Amino acid sequence: MMDHDFAVTLDVGSSLANHTGSWRTFRPEYVHRLPPCNHACPAGEDIQGWLSLAEAGDYEGAWRALTRNNPLPAVMGRVCYHPCETACNRAGIDASVGINSVERFLGDMAIAKGWAFAPPTAKSGKKVLVVGAGPAGLSAAYHLAMLGHSPTIKEAGPAPGGMMRFGIPKYRLPRETLDAEVARIVALGVAIEYDCKVSDLRATMREGGFDAAFLAVGAHIAKRAYIPAGEAAKVLDAVQVLASMEGEDRPLLGRRVVVYGGGNTALDVARTAKRLGAEEAIIVYRRTREKMPAHDFELEEALEEGVMMKWLSTIKNVEAGSLTVEKMVLDEKGFPQPTGELETLEADSVVLALGQDVDLSLLNGVEGLKIEKGVVQVGANMMTGAAGVFAGGDMAPSERTVTVAVGHGKKAARNIDAFLRGEVYAPAPKHELASFEKLNAWYYGEAPKTVRPTLELARRSSTFEEVVAGLDESNALYEARRCLSCGNCFECDNCYGVCPDNAVIKLGPGNGFKFNYDFCKGCGVCASECPCGAIRMEPEEI
Repeated sequence: MMDHDFAVTLDVGSSLANHTGSWRTFRPEYVHRLPPCNHACPAGEDIQGWLSLAEAGDYEGAWRALTRNNPLPAVMGRVCYHPCETACNRAGIDASVGINSVERFLGDMAIAKGWAFAPPTAKSGKKVLVVGAGPAGLSAAYHLAMLGHSPTIKEAGPAPGGMMRFGIPKYRLPRETLDAEVARIVALGVAIEYDCKVSDLRATMREGGFDAAFLAVGAHIAKRAYIPAGEAAKVLDAVQVLASMEGEDRPLLGRRVVVYGGGNTALDVARTAKRLGAEEAIIVYRRTREKMPAHDFELEEALEEGVMMKWLSTIKNVEAGSLTVEKMVLDEKGFPQPTGELETLEADSVVLALGQDVDLSLLNGVEGLKIEKGVVQVGANMMTGAAGVFAGGDMAPSERTVTVAVGHGKKAARNIDAFLRGEVYAPAPKHELASFEKLNAWYYGEAPKTVRPTLELARRSSTFEEVVAGLDESNALYEARRCLSCGNCFECDNCYGVCPDNAVIKLGPGNGFKFNYDFCKGCGVCASECPCGAIRMEPEEI
């Protein structure tokens, strides 16, 4: 008798006892379930797919699989708030997979090795106008180019990146990384025209012979709040401060800086102020830490660098060299209410970080558009009420993050492509979610998550060097191998080994398995012992 690693297989037909008979009521089937990381990714990445390639050491293959959906992995590996990791099933065992760390590793390796996108061979002859060279515009232009169209980006600023360049400090996103990934998109044949503000959309489309347009103007206009201020008071807005960091002249904020707001931009300004030499950088926020919209890891980094927080406080007025704040309390609904208790803070400058709006003036005279609450309303296909005019990113109703914007650009490009061909884009239906309960978690050993190294504190507060470093190859490979492959077979051979009837047939490496239903009696052991939940028991057809 021949020895096998997991089971003894009898020749088909050698015994009538090998046949199941007619009493089976359920039969196993191999299925593909949707991994929660993929489901949570606003950019629509096949995270599990490229992680499996990285796990095998095929880094270029992983990068190419990743960039089919997102052309900016080195950028996203730095600025994405990784909702994929929040959803990761591995957190039910020890800690989520460091997906964002591996993404950054692949993005950085691609830059170092000069990997380039392969342009399509067929050209459609269609021209598409993209307004704005931020993450949504760059993503749309990339995907349109890959689909064979000719996109032209018109950018009002002097350089690409939008709020990635003018709203995210260099210590979070080095400009050479951003420039390298933009250059790769341009190399596809994407044209970017700088210092070219579109003031009349219809005229621009007509004069340029464009067949469609994608609007991706970022939220660059700072929201203002009425705060009584003396003539000599120095009150700035956060967008102005961060954008001026790209120029030759650094903003003069003084030794004591107060930032009013509770988002990530407020933290960025306060941390920038410390790097510009401020002895004190204080964030005044109306609510508590638990209510703060900024991400917790960014708050922790800011506190480490000496940024101070003044919770439950609001600014009443600003004078030269000082300001008055009022203490607040939260009511039963969590809204801040004034107490009448006042305090004076010394401040050389006050920076308002209260959010941003989009300049929609280019849409004047465009019929069919519907604007509500400062954003353009779009349909499920990202098209506005004007035929052939699509919108996304900060211009559309959504969470304002780089990842969401990149996802909007991809979705819009696919719908623009269908529009140009006179068709309707129909996304593939999603599989059932691979929830934690569908896994056999005990099969997976514990493996602590790799923490990305950070710049030493003394240098962080005095330079604009990147704070968070990337993983090396050994750590990135380790992180990729922590993936559970939720809902999708990774050929562990468990089903083959536990089947009591030799009903599982190997199809060879990379091809998975199939069931021989002549032998299977529907016991369900394979499904119950599949680590990743890739087998489902289905009622037997009668």
